[in-house]
Amino acid sequence: MIPDENESTEVFSPLSPSVTIEYEPVGRWFEAHYRRAHSQHGHSEHAASSSSESEEEEEDDQFDEENESLLMRLDPKDWKNQDHYVVLGLSKLRYKASEDQIKRAYKMKVLSHHPDKRKARGKAVKDGDDDYFSCITKSYEILGNKQKRRSFDSVDPTFDESVPSTSQSAKDEFFDVFRPAFERNARWSMKKRVPKLGDNDTPFDDVNHFYSFWYDFDSWREFSYLDEEEKEKGESRDERRWIEKQNKAARQKRKKEEMSRIRQLVDNAYACDPRIQKHNEEEKERRNAAKKAKQEAARKKAEEEERKRQEVLEQERLKKTKEEEEAKAKAAIAKKEREAFKKQMKRERDTMKSLVKGFDYFAESDKERLNLMKEMDRLAEFLTLVSLQSLNESLKSGDREVAKTGFLNKVKEVNDENEKERKAQMESFQQKSTGNNASAKKTWTDEEVRNLIKGVNLFPSGTQNRWEVIANFITQHVAGSNKNAKDVLSKAKDLQKNDMKLREETSKNAYSKFEQSHRAATSGEMEKPSERLETVGEQQVRETGSNQAPWTAEEQKLLEQALKSYPTSDPDRWEKISSAIPSRSKKDCMRRYKELCELVKAKKQAQGAVAAKKKS
Repeated sequence: MIPDENESTEVFSPLSPSVTIEYEPVGRWFEAHYRRAHSQHGHSEHAASSSSESEEEEEDDQFDEENESLLMRLDPKDWKNQDHYVVLGLSKLRYKASEDQIKRAYKMKVLSHHPDKRKARGKAVKDGDDDYFSCITKSYEILGNKQKRRSFDSVDPTFDESVPSTSQSAKDEFFDVFRPAFERNARWSMKKRVPKLGDNDTPFDDVNHFYSFWYDFDSWREFSYLDEEEKEKGESRDERRWIEKQNKAARQKRKKEEMSRIRQLVDNAYACDPRIQKHNEEEKERRNAAKKAKQEAARKKAEEEERKRQEVLEQERLKKTKEEEEAKAKAAIAKKEREAFKKQMKRERDTMKSLVKGFDYFAESDKERLNLMKEMDRLAEFLTLVSLQSLNESLKSGDREVAKTGFLNKVKEVNDENEKERKAQMESFQQKSTGNNASAKKTWTDEEVRNLIKGVNLFPSGTQNRWEVIANFITQHVAGSNKNAKDVLSKAKDLQKNDMKLREETSKNAYSKFEQSHRAATSGEMEKPSERLETVGEQQVRETGSNQAPWTAEEQKLLEQALKSYPTSDPDRWEKISSAIPSRSKKDCMRRYKELCELVKAKKQAQGAVAAKKKS
């Protein structure tokens, strides 16, 4: 039928793959065809001439030769251990024999061995079931019944149950060794289409299907023929149940052993199969190749990442180097500018001092000279470069009165500016002290302030929980003190802001001491100017035997060095230590050492107390 042009073709589902089935020509009709083809006879001639001959030859091929002696040796009572195919003369066909062939074989045996036939021939016949003819009857009863025949076939005594081993010879001759084993065990399969073992050229998918089939092998083989007792022989229902239970347990045990045997056969074949080994090697090579490729890709990726990282590092290094070079260049320029500024400032200061000295400090008396020298130093410290230059211009005029006026005006400007700053700081301090902050309302005693200063010096910046530790230190050394970390921090800031005032007071005290020493020098109380002047601390030690002034950093450094230089085993240790510090007596050094020990101990206690509070 030719399809119309308007019609369309559609696919509803894919076709299943084609299956190739091999058939082997057998039977008498194929034999007749074979003889006709080789004898060149027609159908009618060959049929007429060879019908009887083919039937006779067929019977001769199918049935065994008559062996009466074998039948006479049979024990009718031991019918279970006899080979029923041999009894009926079907040992050549066995499980392949058809129902018709079994009937014909039995018929032939009956015609030859029936007791009536044998009596007619004058042969001896036993009575009843003792005659061997009962064995022929029993064989036909079993083979003529499908269920009983299957039970007997399951325990076929001629079946080879051996399993090839995994020896080297089995591996070398794998197909010749294992193909017969699988072919003879294929008869037990519930599925009729049993896959073949194949050969070296069989695709691996077929090989895999073959082993999957045999690993899931479904056998119809059962072992009821070997039951030791027949259930029907039980006298009661309970006895019959017990017999059936025993028989069932024995069958399951034999079935389990049979499946273990099949599994062992498949395992041995799988272990010896060269196709499996080849596939495993190829699979291993493929996995190794994939693993190497993955490792190579990972290595290249790591190298690429490392290269990029190095590039980034190199860029950062170059950038950092460039920044450092620029910073160094800027720092060098700034340093040169600072040095030039310092040099210019020094030059202007020296010029101012030399000019003022040339006018004899514009003083009429020694006292006025000292005051003006002090004011000159203040001007050198506080005046800017421009102010110094303008002052020097006025001093270079040569006129003493003009120079003095310009000098005193600058002194007045500096003093007024310092006084203005001091008043502003004091007002700010008073405002904060009278504020709403609760911590600022608390009053501080002199002893608390002294311990605060000690604590700030004893616990420098960077100490963990510094202000809490200092507050705890004050509480330990001042009875009744209730200052917390916030109070301590606020008071420390106030003291730091008022430090400028303290500096001014210290400078005034230093100038007053200098004035006293100068007066003493003019009155002849001091040594000659060429000799070293005695310090205030040395004078106090000489006069009172002790120096009550606070220890300076230089004195502290000398004390620490002396403590290291002179060990405790030296009996004159403290005399030597005091001689190394001219401004301190032996008693001052020993007292300072004890204070340091107490400070270290108090520091540890304060830190421990704060740590204990945090834990609790």
